[in-house]
Amino acid sequence: MTDKKVKKIGLLTSGGDGPGMNAAIRAVVRCALSHGIAVDGIMRGYQGILNEEIIPLSHRSVSNIINRGGTILKTARSREFGTPEGKTKAVKILKQHKIECLVVIGGDGSYQGATTLFEEHGFPTIGLPGTIDNDLYGTDQTIGCHTAVNTALEAIDKVRDTAHSMERIFIIEVMGNKSGYIAAEVALGAGAEDVIVPERRFDYEAMCTRIREGYKRGKISWMIVVAEGAGKAHEIASTVTTMTGLESRFVVLGHVQRGGDPTGRDRILGTRLGAAAVNLIVRGEFGKAVGVLQDEINIIPLRDATHKEFKHLDEYRNLVKILT
Repeated sequence: MTDKKVKKIGLLTSGGDGPGMNAAIRAVVRCALSHGIAVDGIMRGYQGILNEEIIPLSHRSVSNIINRGGTILKTARSREFGTPEGKTKAVKILKQHKIECLVVIGGDGSYQGATTLFEEHGFPTIGLPGTIDNDLYGTDQTIGCHTAVNTALEAIDKVRDTAHSMERIFIIEVMGNKSGYIAAEVALGAGAEDVIVPERRFDYEAMCTRIREGYKRGKISWMIVVAEGAGKAHEIASTVTTMTGLESRFVVLGHVQRGGDPTGRDRILGTRLGAAAVNLIVRGEFGKAVGVLQDEINIIPLRDATHKEFKHLDEYRNLVKILT
């Protein structure tokens, strides 16, 4: 904590985008300005610092964005920033622009960058959890995860209609490189017959045995949800067809899950977390990550906020199989 009043902050979104980021941007800007703190927006994440894509933000800059998906600040990944030299250069540029604290909206990798700036370079940072994977400690939900699940569910409901009508096996690939959160949520919410996640080994022989047994009982349609980090839908479809002799199809939902208007929950979450981040800055508390636990604002050190496993993963997977 410091008694020095911050006069200007920088704000960026980094890594994969998610619905609700604009709500967080809006809250940070307007709450900071209400405290007499100027805000510079940094375009395209950490790379935007190195390229000096830095612009002042005002009340009007963030008008009518709370309902929009994506991020008005754009986002990107930066190999250069990942190097020690890149981070040193970034701190130098931030100071040249008289930015005294950096607010980072992003996921695991973004948090790691912010942690390094704070702990190794002494530059004040605050992290807001912006990732559809919901895989950060210190928060029950991350900005964008609720909308992403709903988007995936809408698509899977439509696929199920076809699977039932044509009596086929469908493999649906959803996002989640290291996290099975979206896959487990949508599998349970869509009434899928199985779910494959990167955190657990999967028994394809056992699944195909269940499919064959179901076929003998007259159950022809079958819905399998897979997280992208656990396997590729087209390969799994081929495996299932080979092992069961039954026709299989696959659908890859892809980046559609990151887009679209944020749900009310993500808009409110982004707004609350953005305001909480500014409150930390006003109090002179840095190197922190902002989240919500049991609907209360929760603050933890940035270094403790990186990757976590979805705590209900095994419960959801077991329920999917029981309810088949």
